[in-house]
Amino acid sequence: MVDHLVNTEINSQRIAAVEHCFGASGQPLAVPGRVLLGEGILTKECRKKAKPRIFFLFNDLLVYGTIVINKRKYSSQHIIPLNEVTLETLPDTLQMKNRWMIKTSKKSFVVSAASLTERKEWINHLEECIRHLLSKMGQQPPMEHAAPWIPDKATDICMRCTHTKFSTLTRRHHCRKCGFVVCGECSRQRFLMPRLSPKPLRVCNLCYKQLMAEKKKSEGHRSQAKPSDSSLVGYDPSSGDDSDRSDEDKLEQWPADTEFYTSEVPWSSFHR
Repeated sequence: MVDHLVNTEINSQRIAAVEHCFGASGQPLAVPGRVLLGEGILTKECRKKAKPRIFFLFNDLLVYGTIVINKRKYSSQHIIPLNEVTLETLPDTLQMKNRWMIKTSKKSFVVSAASLTERKEWINHLEECIRHLLSKMGQQPPMEHAAPWIPDKATDICMRCTHTKFSTLTRRHHCRKCGFVVCGECSRQRFLMPRLSPKPLRVCNLCYKQLMAEKKKSEGHRSQAKPSDSSLVGYDPSSGDDSDRSDEDKLEQWPADTEFYTSEVPWSSFHR
């Protein structure tokens, strides 16, 4: 860990620069003991397509957002406490290389780096920060993770009934429990999952049956259940929250995916 950067002027300047780029829409990031360890552009698999996102690694947080003007303006800030994170390396696909999954109990999503070396650097730094933070807090790694959303383009038919075809009139929906792409008929139910949202969320019929069975079993084991904590602080659990809501990132002329993966210029940097 770069403990020598704590309370230094250069660290304060780096964090202030990040806050400035997010502007008033972002949360304050400067707190005693926090260090900005690295930053870079990663490709995030969103609901409709993969998009570049700016990521900042702190010794206790992972922060990311939408690029409006690179190194000048970012939006849609998301903050993930590192003590809630686990990582999983994934194989390459035809569209994306050097992939891994960032998993938390509230949200899980896939990102990719421009090179194998950069993926290795990101994962190594993330794992070191997570180990250090968990040890400091006396916590164990989280065991429960939210399912990542399957991208819309991954299927043309409902992944539950397997016969409803999607079209401009037949919308795709996502089950908040399993992440499958499903039709409206297969996802009529709503279920309260306090770790994700204080409001009932759309789930597929199969997950609804499983959740109801688990609820009845849980209620049978205890006569007095404790109230669920719905005060989730941090970020929106929806995997589609920053995927296609805004076209601000189109303001910048962004290189094609092939250039992102073949360029010899590093897209990420870490502070020593």
